[in-house]
Amino acid sequence: MKHALDPLLRPRSVAIVGASMRMGSMGGLSLTNLMQGGYKGAVYPVNPGYDEVAGIRCYTNLASLPEIPDMVLFGIGDHRLEQVLDEAIALGVPAAVIMSSLYVDDDVEPYLKARVQKKVRDAGMLICGANGMGFYNIRDYTWACGFDSRMHRAPGNVSLISHSGAGMCGIVDCEERLRFNFAVSAGNELTVSMDQYLDFVLDLPETKVVGLFIETARNPAGFRSALDKAVRKRIPVVALKVGRTQKSAALAVSHSGAMAGDDATYDALFDRYGVHRVLDMDELATALILFSELNPLGPGGLVTLHDSGGERQLIVDLANDARVPLTELSVESTRALEKILDPELPAINPLDAWSRGGEFAAARMTECLSLMMQDEGAAIGALMLDRAPYGLIYESYIQYMERAHEASGKPVALVGARQGSGSEPLAVSMTHRGFPIVDGVTAFLHGVRGLMNYRDFLSMSEMCVPSVSGETVEKWSERLARETSLDEITSLAMLGDFGVAVSDSAIAASEGELLVASAELSYPLVLKTAMPDIAHKSEQHGVILSIADEHQLVEAYRDLRDRLGPRVLVTRMAPGGIEMLLGVKRDPQFGPVILLGFGGVLAEVLGDVTFALPPFDAAHARRMLDRLTLRPLLDGVRGAPPAAIDQFCEMAANFSAMVEALRDSLQEVDVNPVIVNEKSCVAVDALVISQNKGV
Repeated sequence: MKHALDPLLRPRSVAIVGASMRMGSMGGLSLTNLMQGGYKGAVYPVNPGYDEVAGIRCYTNLASLPEIPDMVLFGIGDHRLEQVLDEAIALGVPAAVIMSSLYVDDDVEPYLKARVQKKVRDAGMLICGANGMGFYNIRDYTWACGFDSRMHRAPGNVSLISHSGAGMCGIVDCEERLRFNFAVSAGNELTVSMDQYLDFVLDLPETKVVGLFIETARNPAGFRSALDKAVRKRIPVVALKVGRTQKSAALAVSHSGAMAGDDATYDALFDRYGVHRVLDMDELATALILFSELNPLGPGGLVTLHDSGGERQLIVDLANDARVPLTELSVESTRALEKILDPELPAINPLDAWSRGGEFAAARMTECLSLMMQDEGAAIGALMLDRAPYGLIYESYIQYMERAHEASGKPVALVGARQGSGSEPLAVSMTHRGFPIVDGVTAFLHGVRGLMNYRDFLSMSEMCVPSVSGETVEKWSERLARETSLDEITSLAMLGDFGVAVSDSAIAASEGELLVASAELSYPLVLKTAMPDIAHKSEQHGVILSIADEHQLVEAYRDLRDRLGPRVLVTRMAPGGIEMLLGVKRDPQFGPVILLGFGGVLAEVLGDVTFALPPFDAAHARRMLDRLTLRPLLDGVRGAPPAAIDQFCEMAANFSAMVEALRDSLQEVDVNPVIVNEKSCVAVDALVISQNKGV
């Protein structure tokens, strides 16, 4: 299948500028790697200092080549690169690899990187880099990298796309349990960005999983499109996202803006497309091994076999931390285990089956693992056993796995409690046979969590997002285009137009207007200041609750008028309940991000919120809600009735549809609190900040 990146990643001919015989030079290693990878096209070394390099004719410059190459690989210093790049552009070379940093001493503005980027973009040239380590298209025998590497066998089943050069080579060069079909160090992405590489590898027939080492998405729309393609092709993506800082909080107006840092957007993005996020290189490598070598998981949890009571206890704690469910064995499985275990060993999962050891220990361990994996509640099994002396693997461990898999048909892995070796021959060969041998219990558990999350993601039904009225969208788009923010009464009116239940409210600017407005409402009432530029009313003591009659109402009004000003909002006192929050923060790359969580003072103290990209349906809102730490409060505690969770989730879905419809108009939204009780769900306060910056 043809792809737009073929001239770069599947070139029919390659010129290596700076090819040489000098040991360790980028030009020399580039030629060595290209030949070591089995490249099948024409190779043209370019260096005026040689007649031939490695037995291949060498040319003086690009203009002297017998044809215009598809791709030029630059193995020269930055002080010479711009001149040769101009020559390549003049010849119409479609693609190039630039591994250097594009920095020269005593440069003047525009600096070299900016000059090069403008030239290649104007020319429409495909560039891998700069400031990267090239790429390995192993399945098509094109290794375009100027650094040391190990051997790789085609075709492989793992693709790795990394903004970090070390993030690529640290795994590609050192982890033989992973079989790569493609790996790239994208570097500065002068013209080709991560989403384009992702689109490319998703079309490779062998790709079973894709790993990303991502600093930022330079083409957000393209990145979302590529992730959507991964979902459609059912190819899992594992991402290591660096830069988890909250840069924008100090600039935010609303509570929503303060809580949704830049990294929250990526959490929402990955959640939307079923991406498994990892925290370090060990987790990335382990997750890629599990996704690439194991079949998709069926329903159920994890069963583990140990030869240590202490390590068995440890796995209970670590699995809880990683949110990996441990299978509770059936009565039948428990009885079967009790017949073969030493009497002092409890027949439970996790299972310590060693105890007294002896000559029949290996057979007992094998049978125990087989019985546990045949339990209908088991989705995957793991042998959690330490390595032999010198980091080797006992052959008996392999038999445990093979026989348990044969008996159950379910995936199984061998997990060392501490790090072993990614190059140990038996670990590599067994992993490639579909019996992963991995190191580190925590990294393994996070990988299993990823397998389970992806299983559950694929089983979800298609979203059914609420519809919105075009007339309503037009009305509020025009309003937001005229104003920098909406006051509370207007914000609530906008929410109500989009199907969000809001409290009945009215505005008054005098005592007489207040009495007229309150006649339409029933006591008890709430009075709030509605003066402009007071975003957080409670901090100014601008909210008076539980007003029981007209006398208290007038007294409350006079207090607010004298302290803050005459304009007030009067609303019916909401019934008691749990305070929740809906909000929006605008991400500079991906647009609106929705917050859902516990509101009121809890929003400021605990920050118990989760994030999602709009729009979504009530079922997705429920999944978001279920992740919150305080979620059990909604079920009712100490005799309190359960809250109207379904109503809140429907409200959140309607809110998300509104946000998507107005995505080009909204900067921040804060709906806090939303009062949720046994019978109802109502928004009682709101703040809307528009994209309109004013004049």
